[in-house]
Amino acid sequence: MLYLGALILCTVLSLSLLKKIFSASLIKKENNLAALESEYERLSEEKSGLIKNNRSLDEKVAQTKALYNFTKDICKTLDEEKIFGIFKARIGDYLQGSGDYQLLNKDTDLSIYKGCTIFPLIIQADVIGYLMAGEIEDKDKERFQILAQQFLIGFKRAVLFKKMQELSITDSLTLLFSRRHFLERFNEELRRSKKFKYSFSFLMVDIDKFKDFNDRYGHLVGDAILREVSKTLKDTLRQIDFVGRYGGEELSVILVETDKEQARIAAERLRQAVEARNIKVYDEELKVTVSIGISAFPDDSSSASTLIELADKALYIAKQEGRNRVKYLA
Repeated sequence: MLYLGALILCTVLSLSLLKKIFSASLIKKENNLAALESEYERLSEEKSGLIKNNRSLDEKVAQTKALYNFTKDICKTLDEEKIFGIFKARIGDYLQGSGDYQLLNKDTDLSIYKGCTIFPLIIQADVIGYLMAGEIEDKDKERFQILAQQFLIGFKRAVLFKKMQELSITDSLTLLFSRRHFLERFNEELRRSKKFKYSFSFLMVDIDKFKDFNDRYGHLVGDAILREVSKTLKDTLRQIDFVGRYGGEELSVILVETDKEQARIAAERLRQAVEARNIKVYDEELKVTVSIGISAFPDDSSSASTLIELADKALYIAKQEGRNRVKYLA
């Protein structure tokens, strides 16, 4: 009986212990399961975050690629009007609104564009104009600024290229064609005149006693005289004619579709215009004169170098005969 009671007690104790062990194991499994569920939720959230980040990165890559293509298209040309045309044609792909975009002059009264978005076009610290956009939604204004910056890249490139070209063909002192560019134009006109059987005349113009002005008043006064005489020639000539600085105080002129007699009349008009002008330089008021030598195509030669040589010889004779006169070789 005692043995049976002890056996029952042992059994009860064993069952109780097993129950505790099972309960502890169950609790541990439940805790492990909760931890796994928590880790799963964390990983799911991380996955969602990564997917979202990937989408954001894909969008940024797409936007960057689109922006790159936008800039690339704008930079395909060096024509300012074409650049603006490309901008207007493409910006609708990126912004919503009225599509009213204008390129404004730097002197434009901006007060009449109230409510519009204005982007200043600044090149080398100078405002050269404005890019105006009409109705743009607030959410798109930042994007417009980005696109306008890309437009400015292409526009600046075109403006600076144009300035570089102007500097390469223009004499900085007189603002006439440089010798190199003038000679290029000379040869172009010679080819054109040969092709269409036109006449044209070449003038070599020299400021009389220019060295004396430099020695007496200094080179700054000499430079001012050169500028004023150059301006007088340009103001007196036709728009189809062109004038360059040949070298030093020598200026050169091509009179398009002009024979020798017509050139003599035109050269005399130039000589008189210079003689009649009072040149005010600092505290001085000076009078200067010019001597002019003429050669003509095809009467004198069909060679550019010979035409220049003949005009130079005629100029030398004009100097020898007393200056302030027009001369051509018979």
